[in-house]
Amino acid sequence: MTDFHHALRSLKVWDTELPAFDPAGTPPEPLPLFHDWFTAAVAAGQTEPHTLSLATVDEDGRPDVRTVMLHDADARGWHFASHATSAKGRQLAARPEAALGFYWPVQGRQVRVRGHVTTGTTEEAYEDLHARSTGALASALVGRQSELLDSPETLAEASAQAWLRARAEPDAPAPTWTLYVVEPTEVEFFQGDERRRHLRLRYRRTDDGWTRELLWP
Repeated sequence: MTDFHHALRSLKVWDTELPAFDPAGTPPEPLPLFHDWFTAAVAAGQTEPHTLSLATVDEDGRPDVRTVMLHDADARGWHFASHATSAKGRQLAARPEAALGFYWPVQGRQVRVRGHVTTGTTEEAYEDLHARSTGALASALVGRQSELLDSPETLAEASAQAWLRARAEPDAPAPTWTLYVVEPTEVEFFQGDERRRHLRLRYRRTDDGWTRELLWP
């Protein structure tokens, strides 16, 4: 534990020059600001800026979280995909609400999204999957996400067969593959500050559109 605590306490936070952020100059809706921050994170060299934490709840109301990949962010909402038969797919079917968390430490920025979750059409799910790599298709063809696995050898065999099929049939369907869209009710932008004067700007959807408000850090 000594090594763990030493390593933990030795870490620096945002050991880099952080960008300026003026909440007064932000757009009236959150999507354009998200696009700006995302492209800035890419330009700054952030590793895998398109990965995000997805939080859902199970049938007992217990929270669950995992890392997934962003597939799009447009006027409909924030898109990701998974198998409908997976743990998150079952949780979203029972309670279609989710929270997303992006963290881009290279710029000391976070974005949080909360909202109702809808599913895309079968055609959209098919197009989403087949716009990606052969590996993504092979992984989807393996399926059985979140089921019990008896051994790594069983996974290796199923994966090998899926790769063969993905290469031979690049248009092969994965029936349970589902596109999910988080329709935002709240989007929060967090800009870190080296003196801990962090700026938090929250967009909150109302009957009249979006309202912007600052939060104490």
